[in-house]
Amino acid sequence: MSLFISSLLFALSITGPICLLLLLGFGLRRSQMMNEGFIDGASKLVFNIALPMLLFTSIAQTDFSQMVSFTLIVYGIAATLIAFFLLEWLANHLTDNKQLRGIIVQGAFRANMAIVGLAYVNNAYGQQGVAAAAMYVACLTILFNILAVITLTRSLHQGPDLRTMPLIKSMVKGIIKNPLIIGIVAALPFAASNWTLPSMLMQTGQYLAQMTLPLALLCTGASLSLKSNKEETGLLPAVTLLRLLIIPVLFTLGGYLVGFRGMELTILFLINASPTAAASYVMVRAMGGNAVFAANIIAVTTLGSLLSTSLGAALLKGLGWL
Repeated sequence: MSLFISSLLFALSITGPICLLLLLGFGLRRSQMMNEGFIDGASKLVFNIALPMLLFTSIAQTDFSQMVSFTLIVYGIAATLIAFFLLEWLANHLTDNKQLRGIIVQGAFRANMAIVGLAYVNNAYGQQGVAAAAMYVACLTILFNILAVITLTRSLHQGPDLRTMPLIKSMVKGIIKNPLIIGIVAALPFAASNWTLPSMLMQTGQYLAQMTLPLALLCTGASLSLKSNKEETGLLPAVTLLRLLIIPVLFTLGGYLVGFRGMELTILFLINASPTAAASYVMVRAMGGNAVFAANIIAVTTLGSLLSTSLGAALLKGLGWL
């Protein structure tokens, strides 16, 4: 019992503040302290500047020698691609509403590994764990954004033929111009060398990075709606089950069967057990999709992760994997 309680407190210390920020944003929107104009402008600020700067400053200071094995990164990429194609197939069977399919797929595979996932790892292994997981997170974040652009572009495309050249060009353009990908790629030369930015520029970047999570979650909370239509409400349990249970279990079990043990296996679980990324809401909103549905997925998975991560951590501890 004490092990379960300690695991629950561990998860609550990470996801509790996130839940409170969502609730605060919800309250600020209802009190009109955050209006639609503010939410729209702040969301664009997060997506185009603050979040890319968070990724840049984090990766630029990573020591490659301390990262997880290259094999784990390859496994993560391969498992994510398999999950993505299965989710694309599944989404077609879950709803006839084409514009919701991309949101379902993104909400299921896109874990909040850059913020919540790394926070879990930090609680488990400290800075050593964060340094080890940083490159895994960097590589998967690039893949997440590429796959998110693909699925949302396909989902929101209004033409009859999804294989037309205009759609392909739109996908490629969206990937190349994605601010999150630009931030990660720009940071890699600094991580791979002894290059450093002037302290004034780095400090400015860190100021911008520090505002990312609270502002993104406040906007997400402000966009929550209790008036989702019947179809969206019916789809939420399926997305939550995929994000918090099926994908973490399959990824972790697959990693165990492949041969990962100890810290690498635990990192694999903690990274993939995190709730849907707050950036998914920002991207859906920026691309003109159903941002309310995306925000509700984030809220439900964030709340649900309090229980799922606690149970998962307790199980791994009992099996001697943590």
